[in-house]
Amino acid sequence: MQRTTQVIGQSGAFLDALERASRAAALDRPVLVIGERGTGKELVAERLHRLSPRWDQPLVVMNCAALPETLIEAELFGHEAGAFTGATKARAGRFEEAHGGTLFLDELGTLSMAAQDRLLRAVEYGEVTRIGSSRPLRVDVRIVAATNEHLPDKVDRHEFRADLLDRLSFEVVTLPPLRARSGDIVVLADHFGRRMASEIGWERWPGFGPTALDTLMTHRWPGNVRELRNVVERAVYRWEGEGPVDRIEIDPFASPYRPSGVHGGAPMPSPALPKTDAPPRPEPEDSPVAACDAGPSDFKSRVARFERELLAKSLAEHRFNQRATAESLGLTYDQLRHALRRHDLINAGG
Repeated sequence: MQRTTQVIGQSGAFLDALERASRAAALDRPVLVIGERGTGKELVAERLHRLSPRWDQPLVVMNCAALPETLIEAELFGHEAGAFTGATKARAGRFEEAHGGTLFLDELGTLSMAAQDRLLRAVEYGEVTRIGSSRPLRVDVRIVAATNEHLPDKVDRHEFRADLLDRLSFEVVTLPPLRARSGDIVVLADHFGRRMASEIGWERWPGFGPTALDTLMTHRWPGNVRELRNVVERAVYRWEGEGPVDRIEIDPFASPYRPSGVHGGAPMPSPALPKTDAPPRPEPEDSPVAACDAGPSDFKSRVARFERELLAKSLAEHRFNQRATAESLGLTYDQLRHALRRHDLINAGG
C-alpha cells in the first residue's frame, strides 16, 4: 500500500498520538488504533508499518466491514478448492499474504464471533488453517487493527471477545477528532488547497479569504480530516473569482431543487376516504396506524416513518445489539444493516 497523503498536524493532542504510534512501531506487538471516521487511522497504520523492522515486507489491508459475514473467514484465512460453493481453486488468505509483514484489520469491531475465535488462535499461536483444510500453516504477521467503536463496551454486551481484545490491545493509539485539533484546521486546509490548485493547473495558490476561513473554523467537522479535504478541494475547483478562495460550501447536497420525501418527487395527495357518521376510533400510540398518521401524508413517507420508528424501538429494546435486533425482526444481519443505513440509524446507541 503506497500513499501520497501525508500525516499533517501540529496540535499537541495529535502529536502525542503520533509519538505513541512511533514508539510502538519498533516493537513486534499488536497495536489498536481508535478514532472517529476520517481521522486518519489507516495512515497511522501505515506509519506503524513503515517505522517497524518489517518496513520492507508486505503491508496487507483488509476492511472487515466491506465483506459479507460468510466471506470474512475465507478472506482472512484462505480456502481450499471445493471448500464451499464457488471455491473453484485454492486461495491464500490475508494472513498468508502478509507473512513477514503487517496485516491491517480496519473496522475490527464488525467481525463476527466465529471470525474472532479463529483470529484469536492465529494471533495467539501464529497458525492459520484454510477453510476446507485440516493442515495448519505457520505465519509470521504483526497485527494492527482499527475501529471507531469503544470495544470494551462491545465486550460488556458480549459482542466482542474479551481475550481477543486483551491480545490486540498491547498498545492503543487514540486519534483526536478534528474539532479537538482546531489549530490544525487551517494548516490542513492550506495543504489540501495547494494540492488541488496544482492539480487543476493554477499558477499559484492564493490562499483563503476571511469568509472562507471563518466557515472552516466554525464548522464541527463530523467527518474529520476526510470531510475537510473534500470541502476544500471542492471549494478550490469551483472558485472562479480573483484573489483568495472565499466561498466554502460545506454541504454539497444543498440546493433549493433537491428532492423531498423518501424517494424524491412531490408528495402525492391522499386519497379521499368515504364519509361516515361514526367518530374515529383512537389508535394506541405504538400501533402502525398511529405511527403512520403522525407526520407526512403521502403513503411512502408514512411507511418509511413507521419503518424507522420500528427499527429504532427494536434497537432500544435489544440495547442496540444489531444481531439480536435482526433476529427479533426476522431479518438477516446484512438486511438490518442496509435498513439502518437507509434510515441513518447505523450508529444509533454508539
